[in-house]
Amino acid sequence: MIISIIAALDEKGGIGKDNGLPWRLKSDLKRFKSITMGHHLIMGRKTYETIGKPLPGRTMIIVTHNPNYHPNGCIIVKSIEEALSVVEKNNESEVFIIGGGDIFRQSIDMADKIYLTNIHTVVNADTYFPEIEASSWNMVWCEENKRSEKNEYDSDFKILLRIK
Repeated sequence: MIISIIAALDEKGGIGKDNGLPWRLKSDLKRFKSITMGHHLIMGRKTYETIGKPLPGRTMIIVTHNPNYHPNGCIIVKSIEEALSVVEKNNESEVFIIGGGDIFRQSIDMADKIYLTNIHTVVNADTYFPEIEASSWNMVWCEENKRSEKNEYDSDFKILLRIK
């Protein structure tokens, strides 16, 4: 099973502000849907609450220490390791870790692949992506995206593979 992280970040590694995305990039949301459709998504409770509901066509796994947290249509676990165990039992080919910052920090060393959107701006973020050790990753694909009516900033879509 491939363990993938999918994230969008600004030029300083910012990924969120006030438990939400600090930008609107329709192309990034479309890419996220296309890549993750049919797969399991692992996220923290705050990330799930930002989304607000199970995403169609995907299995949502929420990592939380709150024993009373049980949103309908989601699997609740206490750790990323427990989430990966659930995913493995379901014979998943690729699982996606979608955030937030704490979940990314806990899982970055487990990841085989990173689907990255680099947004060419700096926002007033309060949540950050962990630093990526460049010598551990190889960029295998990159596509530039220009600012438009539907995308408020220029951005690059990248795929990074862990160097084994």
